[in-house]
Amino acid sequence: MDTMIITIIILVLCSSFFSATETAFNCANRIRLKNLANDGDDRASKVLDVLDDYDKFISTVLIGNNIVNILLATIATVLFTQIFGSNKGPSVSTAVTTIVVLVFGEIIPKSLAKQAPEKFSMSVVSVIRFLQIILTPIVLIFNFIQWAVSKIVKIENDDSDITDELMTMVEEAENEGDLEAHESDLISAAIEFNDLDVKDILTPRVDVIAVDITDSLKEIEQIFRFNTFSRLPVYENTIDNIVGVIHEKDFYALYNSDNPKKSIKTILQSTIFTSPHTKISNLLKQLQSSKMHMAVVLDEFGGTSGIITMEDIIEELVGEIWDEHDVVKEYYQKIDDNTYLVKGNCEVDDLFERLDIENDDEEHDYITVSGWVINEFEDFPKVNDSFDYQNLHVTVTKMLERKIEEVKVEIVDHQDDENKEE
Repeated sequence: MDTMIITIIILVLCSSFFSATETAFNCANRIRLKNLANDGDDRASKVLDVLDDYDKFISTVLIGNNIVNILLATIATVLFTQIFGSNKGPSVSTAVTTIVVLVFGEIIPKSLAKQAPEKFSMSVVSVIRFLQIILTPIVLIFNFIQWAVSKIVKIENDDSDITDELMTMVEEAENEGDLEAHESDLISAAIEFNDLDVKDILTPRVDVIAVDITDSLKEIEQIFRFNTFSRLPVYENTIDNIVGVIHEKDFYALYNSDNPKKSIKTILQSTIFTSPHTKISNLLKQLQSSKMHMAVVLDEFGGTSGIITMEDIIEELVGEIWDEHDVVKEYYQKIDDNTYLVKGNCEVDDLFERLDIENDDEEHDYITVSGWVINEFEDFPKVNDSFDYQNLHVTVTKMLERKIEEVKVEIVDHQDDENKEE
């Protein structure tokens, strides 16, 4: 009897080992393991090798755990039958064995292993590799059965976008306190950076400040002075024919020189041209290699769609960059807790994110609130025209000719509306 009790204790410990091992290897962070392996930790390398053939690992663990639990149940039945007799023994054995296995063979070891999965997995990896060798014949049989079942039962692979998974990981890290809010924002911006096109962040044609190549130096000087730009696009005859860029420093050197034949043609720098669908990550490389800070965006007909600067691109990573001459743009004016005045050139995605609204049209072509409003009306609206969108009531408050300058966005409580109707 003493021998059986000792055997049962050993089998419970073995069950705990297999359960903890399964949890540790499943929860182990591959990135941490790779960092440890790169630092020369041989045990981390072995864990990664085991995880690379996960089917073999899980088969080994499950086979070992089941053998142990079957032996445990068998010996426990014999022991309790001897103590309580053949009538009560099996029932008592089932109850006690179930509780012991659940508590000491499953719940406790798995909880402990989950707290330090990398450390635990590295401490037992040599034992697992040994068991994989010992149980190879049985593992091969089960792997063959698994392969046969996979051929009969077809399961489609989940080809979900890894970007969404990475964003979720960043959000979880921030919620758990592993990342500060600004660190999370920077990582999220870097993840989304490659998905942005030039059209998403360009300065549209109607907002481009440019000069004609025939403009006098006095006129150009006033434009520099009143707009505080360091560079200005230069066009010939029409803004659809941009021929280059002039730099503020070069201009004032020319403006203050004694040369009687002053012409901005002497300081005109070439520019690069791009399309609205170019990825901003690719354009950034082009700007860096050409040592330029501005690109002209052309539409499908070769006309000017807008301009984009290196600063525009970098701001997508680090947020708005202001200098002492910039005028801070206020896109939102809060009226009360449920009402905002929103500028028409505000990004609609930013508005939806701020108000926790999900865009019904994920493949929309518009970028700004103005474009969203026009899309909803399917025409150019007038002042005081309004529409409802989910739980928002949107009213056009300011127009400049055909350009929407401002809208009022009210968050509507549908429950209140229903109460009023009643």
